[in-house]
Amino acid sequence: MSESPTPAQPSHRRKRSLSRRGMMAAGGAVAAGTALTPMVFAAGGSGETDNSTSDSGGSGTTPEKFPATRTEAATGTGEATTAVAASYVGVRWSGAKDGAAIRLADGNWQNLAHGCATVEDGGTALVAAGNAKAYEVKAPSGINGVRSLAIDTTDGPERTYQVPSEPTRVRGVGYLSRPAWGADESKRYKDGKVNSPETYYPLQIITVHHTATPNDDPDPAATVRAIYEFHAITNDWGDIGYHFLIDEAGTVYEGRYSGDDGIPAFNPDGDLVTGFHSVGYNSGALGIALIGNLDQQAPTDAAKASLIRLIKVISRFEGLDPQARVTYTNPVNGTKKDTNTVGGHRDYFDTECPGRVMYDLLAEVRAAAARR
Repeated sequence: MSESPTPAQPSHRRKRSLSRRGMMAAGGAVAAGTALTPMVFAAGGSGETDNSTSDSGGSGTTPEKFPATRTEAATGTGEATTAVAASYVGVRWSGAKDGAAIRLADGNWQNLAHGCATVEDGGTALVAAGNAKAYEVKAPSGINGVRSLAIDTTDGPERTYQVPSEPTRVRGVGYLSRPAWGADESKRYKDGKVNSPETYYPLQIITVHHTATPNDDPDPAATVRAIYEFHAITNDWGDIGYHFLIDEAGTVYEGRYSGDDGIPAFNPDGDLVTGFHSVGYNSGALGIALIGNLDQQAPTDAAKASLIRLIKVISRFEGLDPQARVTYTNPVNGTKKDTNTVGGHRDYFDTECPGRVMYDLLAEVRAAAARR
């Protein structure tokens, strides 16, 4: 189900403008009772008093320091040692989906079968390593091409990022821009070129994920940087796969790069940048990942509230009904699927994502996001 670059642009959706001037004028348009336009996407939400735009409001940036991500790669199975204390180890392999395993300092083998970052051939996993400096990978026959990457996102030398001085918001939903969580934009490049050039299509569906990383995360921004490294470099996707991520405190993180216009996930015409979160069903599909493992426990109230608000805002912006059943049509290869406007990753791929408990909550999320 590859999405080869044959741009068949759908014609059933109207183009929407998202100019910065339009964003700042949106609050007045709503108050005056004029027709809602895409610029409402960046204004304060219903019941919100903060009508900040989706960029820094022209107030400039402030330098902030984040640890540079350090990595050490290994190939094949067996033991690997690393000079960096690994926050995470990313593993990718070809062949059979199940059977690979990793052992860290505690001596216990962990199966590598149920990560979110799915691929068509083989599998991938991102494993919390607890600052390990050694690990061992094993795989049965039928699995080959094993590659692993020790990732340190907390103790590397500090790098300075220019972070927006004022809070960034999407219609009242605050979010951390890419600079605000320490996204190293050089990782989007390979051999001097953008590894995954941006493509844009009208939004059709919203897909909910979990990152399958540990709960009670003490440093979720560091985890986002690890996921970015894993997706962009190990998986060779050129960027983080999701459009947004949400931590247990309800903080929203901007994901996949969508341009320099200060609009997260969308271009100025209102089309969605294509991510890498649901193989075969990426174009026109927005991916939101809850940070943590939601297979046996529910998201926090704060995380669920942020998820609902974000889905509500985006659905209203694009004229989607969060409770509807729709026929998704892949604009690249024509693949069709009858599905929910708001669904889970497992609706499109053989995966546990977004976790059993979170998946069972999606009906509640859909209903809440549809309320006016």
